[in-house]
Amino acid sequence: MPAGAHWFEPLTMSHLSRRLFLAASAAAAATPALGVSRSSDDVDVVVIGAGAAGIAAARRIAAAKRRVVMVEAADRIGGRCITDTQIFGVPYDRGAHWIHMPDLNPVAKLASGTGLDVYPAPPGQRVRIGRRYARSGEMEDFLSALVRSNRAITEAARGKVDLSCAQALPKDLLDWRRTVEFVLGPFGCGKELSEVSAQDFAKSVERDVDSFCRQGFGALIAKLGAGLPVQLSNPVTRIDWGRNGVEVETTKGHISARTAIVTVSTGVLAAGKIKFNPDFPKRQLDAVGKLTLGSYDHIMLELPDNPLGLQRDDLLYEKTDGTRTGAVLANISGTPLVMVDVAGSFGRELSAQGEAAMVDFALEWLGNLYGADIKKAVKRSHATRWNDEPWTLGAFSSASVGGQGSRRVLTEPVRDRLWFAGEATHETLWGTVGGAWESGERAADAALKQLGRRS
Repeated sequence: MPAGAHWFEPLTMSHLSRRLFLAASAAAAATPALGVSRSSDDVDVVVIGAGAAGIAAARRIAAAKRRVVMVEAADRIGGRCITDTQIFGVPYDRGAHWIHMPDLNPVAKLASGTGLDVYPAPPGQRVRIGRRYARSGEMEDFLSALVRSNRAITEAARGKVDLSCAQALPKDLLDWRRTVEFVLGPFGCGKELSEVSAQDFAKSVERDVDSFCRQGFGALIAKLGAGLPVQLSNPVTRIDWGRNGVEVETTKGHISARTAIVTVSTGVLAAGKIKFNPDFPKRQLDAVGKLTLGSYDHIMLELPDNPLGLQRDDLLYEKTDGTRTGAVLANISGTPLVMVDVAGSFGRELSAQGEAAMVDFALEWLGNLYGADIKKAVKRSHATRWNDEPWTLGAFSSASVGGQGSRRVLTEPVRDRLWFAGEATHETLWGTVGGAWESGERAADAALKQLGRRS
């Protein structure tokens, strides 16, 4: 099954992570890393956005002894990766939670130096059919349907004309079709399969091995960003890039730089929250329009004494015949927290109704699967609403039909002064924190190379 900005893992039998980070406000006051200047009057590189991509880029530039500053609209670093410890008293990843492919993931490789506990996620998943669990034969049918669907989408992606993933699905999925559509679509991509490019889906690297951070994925990202120079609560309003260098206007002042790396989400770019002078190039603007963000949210419930009877970090789906469904991640890192994930069109509609409606759905849905007494067992609750987060405006990107090449377009520099980074610019790890991190390092390397030529 897929992965996620995200949140999930396309084309794998794995899970979705999606995406967000804790940003210790202390990071803003931390001592600058060696070779880094806090001056915003004249820097080599200004990094716009302090999420995973921005932090990765700033670390790379600082290591090269270049002057760098990050500018972040929110009051924390981390972007779509944030760990909250206030709501439930234990770590709660409000965004990205899954650490995909830890043997290859650059973030996972850096985790060993942070002192945080990263451990393997249990393999596989469970399926609930009404008030019982799927039997072994039923699980074989479900997994076979997933494998055949992934294979069919991959085959369709080899054609000259791109199709939607929905068009590529096998016709004989029978009563597993709706469940497969949820797992591969909303859960894996944040969108319905009819909205997702088969070529983009097929290009996604399998994410069938995962890890978790006991202290929270957001806490890990915040650790990696500590000590970097960052201006928090300082939205960028305008970027002038037509002359020598780059001039950045923010709500708190002006920054002059030789180059800029823009790591904000495609949702923010599409909304025009940052004005460009000259205008944002049409080639890049068209690419942004084909990489819109899907909808993916967590509904977190505190369920003491494990009334669901699930193991630590158990992943569970239901066999569904409709779109009003979700996925469960139970007893997260051994805590009483149970996460119900809602996504895609249904998740977007539910989120628009507000947090209370989201929690009501989760309680009703779990009650149908495990009995009405589950409602009485819940202590505290919380729901994310990423579509309404002003500096994100969604979850993670997935390409529309014909839009897979737009990811490469967004990696192209603009006059060797503007570079773009973020999960949307990664062709195989889109929707993941690891992909965002790699894209930030890639953009930093390109900017440093150009700065070297100018020197």
